[in-house]
Amino acid sequence: MESTRAIQSNVDERADLTTQLLNAFQAGDPMAFSRLYDLYINVLYNYGYRLTNDKELLKDCIHDVFVKVYTRRGDLGSIENFKSYIFISLKNKICDEVRKRINMSTAAIEDVDPVATDDIEKKYLKAEQERVEGRMIKHLMGQLSPRQREALTLYYIEERKYEDICEIMSMNYQSVRNLMHRGLVKLRSIAK
Repeated sequence: MESTRAIQSNVDERADLTTQLLNAFQAGDPMAFSRLYDLYINVLYNYGYRLTNDKELLKDCIHDVFVKVYTRRGDLGSIENFKSYIFISLKNKICDEVRKRINMSTAAIEDVDPVATDDIEKKYLKAEQERVEGRMIKHLMGQLSPRQREALTLYYIEERKYEDICEIMSMNYQSVRNLMHRGLVKLRSIAK
């Protein structure tokens, strides 16, 4: 659980830094573009390598994606998720280049597999969904009393037994059960 929080914190920090760098880049700061490049080059390369094993093609496509970002900096304000934008741009660029090469080669289209089976986009979307759900859970838990929140956290997140919760919270068994029941009822009514 702790490593998930650390990863989420890292993702949030990267998103905040990205927003700051995009704003500075659009305002004319050339160093902001350089920092954006440094921030995403390795992530893009790792993602792209799952799409193609041709390292030279991959480097060219990544270069083209950043050239596109640089030349279209005026349009970047309409982009809500920069990371998704460059991932999709890279995937499209690689697919376009592979199609061009197939058209110029004698290989049958059935013999070419330009996309790896491991889908990084699904993983990214799943992480995004978990982030949204995490925010919702945090909001819902904030609606509970501190004692209800503590009891539910101990039981569901820390996976403690009722006996442990009774000892930690200095309450009897039935009181803990009642507290948790009221907390769950309140969560259900808020979540509707």
